[in-house]
Amino acid sequence: MGDAGTTASGVGHRPENLALGAVLTTTAFFCVALVGTLAKVCGQFTSTGVLLVFQNLICFVFVTPVALRGGWPSLRTSKVGLHVLRAVMGTACWYALFFAITRIPLANATLLTYSAPLWMPVVAWIVTRQSVARSTWLGAGIGFVGVVLVLQPQGRSFGIGELAALAGALFLAVAMMSVRWLGATEPITRVLFYYFLLSTLMSIPIAVFDWQTFPARGWMWLIGLGFAQLLSQVLIVVAYRYASAEKVGPFIYSVIVFTALIDWVVWDHAPTPYTYLGMALVIGGGIVAVWQKAAPRSS
Repeated sequence: MGDAGTTASGVGHRPENLALGAVLTTTAFFCVALVGTLAKVCGQFTSTGVLLVFQNLICFVFVTPVALRGGWPSLRTSKVGLHVLRAVMGTACWYALFFAITRIPLANATLLTYSAPLWMPVVAWIVTRQSVARSTWLGAGIGFVGVVLVLQPQGRSFGIGELAALAGALFLAVAMMSVRWLGATEPITRVLFYYFLLSTLMSIPIAVFDWQTFPARGWMWLIGLGFAQLLSQVLIVVAYRYASAEKVGPFIYSVIVFTALIDWVVWDHAPTPYTYLGMALVIGGGIVAVWQKAAPRSS
């Protein structure tokens, strides 16, 4: 998914312009919201596996020439395991999200999946056993209350759609952590190259197994899906040229607002008061956690 948690390693820096960085990041996550929207439309006439392979293949075709500008030596890496982990978790996350939005409202599926930063302290503690600041746990706790509000008072039971979205959040949390670890030594173009290469290879057997013939009009939506994902990645990379990942990280949550508006306008799924409150808590808790993690670095 969007590499909002990466460093800007390997990206040409310009004088800091936080306002421009924020605009670019917000626009990037509007494109991510469009990915979910187009996936929901495409899901009406084809399978989740087909969506995955189109999304990844289109991005791979356009990222490869950029990654190869430095020649094959620029793609050498000693972090093969981390690249594989990132691709497996990213592919699993997208599959879970695409599946979820066929079962539950787009806004709910996106909100639950993008609660991933709230899970990151748990993932970090399990993997590294390093202590996590109390303020970070506080932010995560606030966000989890928001998740519960979105899950419970909706007038329907907890189903497979909600379960898939929550699984996607866990996959995304691990993917974001792996991207952070990769960002210590790997330039972003190399990270994107290996992600789209490996995720395309992983998506092909899923698509073959899950193949569903789609009508001719489906090509337009599938290609649009791939380009929306590609544009989101390009905008994030450009945003990092003007502001650090820590400073623009909170704007990842704009995707929740955008999908809520799209879900309301296109599918008439008006958010309930509980959903509004849950969104506020998830976004607020996530921002608290992100800012508290960024504070020691800036000090």
